[in-house]
Amino acid sequence: MIGLIFGETNFPNEILRKIKKRKLKYLIVDLTKRKKFKKDKYFYSVSIGQFGKIIKILKENRCKKVLFAGKVIKPNFSKLKLDLKGIYYIPRIIKSSKLGDAAILREIIKILKQERISTISSLTYNPELTLKKGTYSKIRPNKEDDLDIKKAISTLSKLDKYTFSQGAIVRNNKVVAIEEKDGTERMLKRNRSKTQRYKGVLAKFPKKKQDLRIDLPTVGLNTLIQCRAAGLKGIVLKAKQNVFLERNKCINFANKNKMFITAKWKKYLFLLANPQEINWPQRL
Repeated sequence: MIGLIFGETNFPNEILRKIKKRKLKYLIVDLTKRKKFKKDKYFYSVSIGQFGKIIKILKENRCKKVLFAGKVIKPNFSKLKLDLKGIYYIPRIIKSSKLGDAAILREIIKILKQERISTISSLTYNPELTLKKGTYSKIRPNKEDDLDIKKAISTLSKLDKYTFSQGAIVRNNKVVAIEEKDGTERMLKRNRSKTQRYKGVLAKFPKKKQDLRIDLPTVGLNTLIQCRAAGLKGIVLKAKQNVFLERNKCINFANKNKMFITAKWKKYLFLLANPQEINWPQRL
């Protein structure tokens, strides 16, 4: 029995589809308010503060392993429904939340480990959801795009102390924006350009010490749509360390709008700019 701990986004749908296809035994612990899996026979809706209930569900069903999928959004702690274990653990969750939404998941993993429940990679059953090295669109990055890509990767490599900064926008070899705690979508909306069309790149890369079991940079069709609205020409991900949802829809959208989707690997990462050359945005 595998415990599926689901948050927001469409990622959980992909996980559940593959789990059912492989006829694996599972149960769902839904941490969202929407309860979109409530029709499933093995569905449990739980507040993030009900650790006693979560642990009881997992242990009663002999779940020794869990898989996290989807984003867990920082709750309103003053209105959070708590049980006894929740009261005990919530100070740790509140403290971790100051480092971003992903930090909440990392703290939950530590708590589950104390209860002898281990966490496996969110891509264990869906390895096809990650992009390998290569370009997946008809349009390929040109020399100007390559300069933007290198600057974006270099910038993110210098931001390991900011646990929430998985994304950066670079246009004309200048850093336009760094992802903040409110995520990629908000960053893209803040940086829409009416004058610069098909210029610049969004880079989404994991941190060096990031827990890749639960916190891989995720891109889907909505990300591409927001990139187009921001006037960007393409997206770059780190090969094999990403979650790429709605692949066919994304590729078709990119081709239709003359955008590129590319994944880079180690050899490319050595071609980084000097950190002194980075034009840091004012908001950081």
